[in-house]
Amino acid sequence: MQVDIISTKGKKTGRKLDLPDEIFAADPNSHVIWLSVKPHLAARRHGTHKFKTRAEVEGSSKKLHKQKGTGGSRKGNIRNPLYKGGGTVFGPKPHGYDLKLNRKVKDIAKIGALSTKAKENKIVIVEDIAMAEPATKAFAEIFNTIVPESRKTLFVLPEHDENLYKSYRNVPSICGTLLSDINTYDIMNSDTVVFTESAAKIFVEENDEENSPVEAEKK
Repeated sequence: MQVDIISTKGKKTGRKLDLPDEIFAADPNSHVIWLSVKPHLAARRHGTHKFKTRAEVEGSSKKLHKQKGTGGSRKGNIRNPLYKGGGTVFGPKPHGYDLKLNRKVKDIAKIGALSTKAKENKIVIVEDIAMAEPATKAFAEIFNTIVPESRKTLFVLPEHDENLYKSYRNVPSICGTLLSDINTYDIMNSDTVVFTESAAKIFVEENDEENSPVEAEKK
């Protein structure tokens, strides 16, 4: 899959990058993508919900009246769940919502997510951006030129750059991440995925290494 490399002014540089079809032209598995997105959504839940049981609410523990001979129903203490102010039966308790997913499933989901964006022509490669100092306004203008119609953009870098980080962190429409930290949720939650040229070349280099004769003999 060949993708044009765009300049920071939004024009084609005349150079192209051949991204590996194993990653950007695979057949997406929607169910696996859903399985990978689910833990991210579940992790947003705090799990701090709590109802007090009859052992935790305030009130006397004395039995209201004797068991028999009153003509009325049998009653325990005032903290009985049947009374106002009593404890709650089978109420929620604090617990986590973390879900475990195998590494192989995560990798298949990420490949499927990237292939989905590639089929929609939502993969953009921009030449490396260098900023001498943090400048949010200037950085936002660059992205408005590169992807003017994107409401939410995932910006992928090969490594941390403090000036770039401080430039995009306050832009609501840009979600920046390192290539090593990219995940299925961020890919699917964005309109466009923008790779820097250096980040995109890592895909090509790793694919060349896997397909090299030396690696083939090891397998």
